[in-house]
Amino acid sequence: MFRTLAFLKRIKRPNGTYNLRKAAPSTDFPEPVNGFLASQIARKCFKSLPKGYCVPSIRNMSTVASSGTVHKEGAKLLVTAGSHAQKMVGIWLFGSAAWVFSMVVLGGVTRLTRSGLSMTDWKFTGSLPPLADEDWYHEFEKYKQSPEYKRVNRGMSIEEFKFIYWMEYAHRMWGRALGIMFALPFSYFLRKGYVTLQLGLRLSALFALGAGQGLIGWWMVKSGLEEPASEYVQPRVSPYRLAAHLTSAFAIYCGLFWTGLSVVMPEPPAESVSWVRGAAKVKRIALPVSLLVAITAVSGAFVAGNDAGHAYNTFPKMGDTWIPPDVFDLKPVIRNFFENTSTVQLDHRILATATLLSIGTLWWSTRKLDIHPAVRSLIGSIVGMASLQVTLGISTLLSYVPVSLGTAHQAGALTLLTLVILLNHTVRRPSVSLLKSLPQVAKTT
Repeated sequence: MFRTLAFLKRIKRPNGTYNLRKAAPSTDFPEPVNGFLASQIARKCFKSLPKGYCVPSIRNMSTVASSGTVHKEGAKLLVTAGSHAQKMVGIWLFGSAAWVFSMVVLGGVTRLTRSGLSMTDWKFTGSLPPLADEDWYHEFEKYKQSPEYKRVNRGMSIEEFKFIYWMEYAHRMWGRALGIMFALPFSYFLRKGYVTLQLGLRLSALFALGAGQGLIGWWMVKSGLEEPASEYVQPRVSPYRLAAHLTSAFAIYCGLFWTGLSVVMPEPPAESVSWVRGAAKVKRIALPVSLLVAITAVSGAFVAGNDAGHAYNTFPKMGDTWIPPDVFDLKPVIRNFFENTSTVQLDHRILATATLLSIGTLWWSTRKLDIHPAVRSLIGSIVGMASLQVTLGISTLLSYVPVSLGTAHQAGALTLLTLVILLNHTVRRPSVSLLKSLPQVAKTT
């Protein structure tokens, strides 16, 4: 039996152990040995070897096996326990993001109907709405003490007050319902062990930001309940606080949407190395374009905070001039970009135009690149949405900001932001294991 080991050579190591190396092929078996006989020979041979022998081929097999496992794993998953858990968490995150989207839209309606200052107090846990006539009159009397009633809504009837009160109450309770809708499934998924540490920390931060959003909202409303500095100024919330409130809502939405995409799509769509290279080129242009989209959206919050949409309701000129003469009236100059009605609207016009041109440049620069069809289709959708958003903005301005168009314009801003987030997530770099497995060129049918 040991004659079969003629192909191995026993070599003594310096430390006293032995190794087996391949020697000249044996001719004891001119015919191939069948698998069963080979396994029996190997078993008996290795049992009879002295301690200290080392067979490099076994070690190499182990290394190959472990590297194969890494290749199969690919990108790190944010959700454990299989595809069913992944689907459940994904649906929950996208549902939460859609809820935040509806909150932004409802907040726009609340602002445009001037309902935000109807509730003059705030409780973190919320409270029941007025049910009896006595309760309604009590709330109405508190509202009559506010600057908005004295300077804007003097003589308002109780029925008119009920409308704006219900709008603000619905907005607040919709936000609290979102907190419950987010917290309960989150606790369930944590208990089941579906959520990884990385995902758990990310979602905890988003939940904390969502809880703080209620405080930011009341901080904003409180500024509108204070007496204005001049008797000729209408009471309104601070544009800085309104911008903080809207930006925080956008940040929560973007965080939820991006995380949901990462859960259900841990790897970007990539079928060839050439498409990955094309996606990298798209990403270099998409990142600054996305930043410009976000800045334009935030500038819209300052337009709303200063009621700048009700000034200069002409386009493309602002009144009879391209640039109003009072754009730098406030001192220091930096205040004009956040508090001067003329400057704020001019900024928003310039940013919106720059955004449309940059998105057009994105499309033009990528039209000849070899990229995934989904990426190309997404770029086309962004161009279409940007054009629609500019059209909505101009129509809203020329129509003196009706509630319907103003709300649609705010929803359009978040929709455009959604598309650029999706684009950036789609063109991100794939994992190393996926990249190594891709062909150079995609197969075409």
